[in-house]
Amino acid sequence: MSVPLLELRGLGKHFGGVEAVAEVDLQLRAGEIHALVGANGAGKSTLLRCLSGAAPADEGEIRLEGEPVRIRHPRDAQRLGLETVYQDLALADHLDAVANLFLGRERTRLGLLDEPRMERETEAALARIRGERIALRRPVRELSGGQRQAVAMARALHFRARVLLLDEPTAALGPGERRNLLGVLRDLRDQGMALLLVSHDLASLPGLADRVSVMRGGRRVASHAGPGLETEVLLAQMLGVDDA
Repeated sequence: MSVPLLELRGLGKHFGGVEAVAEVDLQLRAGEIHALVGANGAGKSTLLRCLSGAAPADEGEIRLEGEPVRIRHPRDAQRLGLETVYQDLALADHLDAVANLFLGRERTRLGLLDEPRMERETEAALARIRGERIALRRPVRELSGGQRQAVAMARALHFRARVLLLDEPTAALGPGERRNLLGVLRDLRDQGMALLLVSHDLASLPGLADRVSVMRGGRRVASHAGPGLETEVLLAQMLGVDDA
């Protein structure tokens, strides 16, 4: 079997005396959607923050294509091709889509912002999100939940992400926008991208995720093939009643 694109070995994270993530082993392959599920406080979002560099791991090892890597800062993750879309989307509400896409990574020409090029690249990036069209110069606070999600996704994809980390991507979306986003995730998977997503939307996982891992008390307690997986099995493992 090929080497996983991303592999975690014994990953751990502490906050004071609290063990938020402990001894997590996980593999993620190119062209795969791997979902993380668990009750609130199970360590799912903390695990993503370790990978994004927002909360560097205290223990364990992260490997990319079999080689150990260090992720101590978000720039480390971005340099390695790991991009994150957080639940709050981390958008600057007073700025437009173009400014949000390039925030901190602006295109310049002769020391000045290359606005026409940035607009073209923003439009092209949004077109990958199932042809999503929005007013590029409209402040993102005026956009719908789905349009804001599209801007955050486009920002991640534009900078050549190999691994996309998503924290509750459907949480603030209506039914139509949720269906569209799930279609986008499948498209990206089919293009060879690796996606690791935290989700409470258990009903959508059998038709979306290739694998589902259950976290409880900061640990990975089970992993399953996604297709055909029964929601009742996940709930039992999330709550620990399968141990009875």
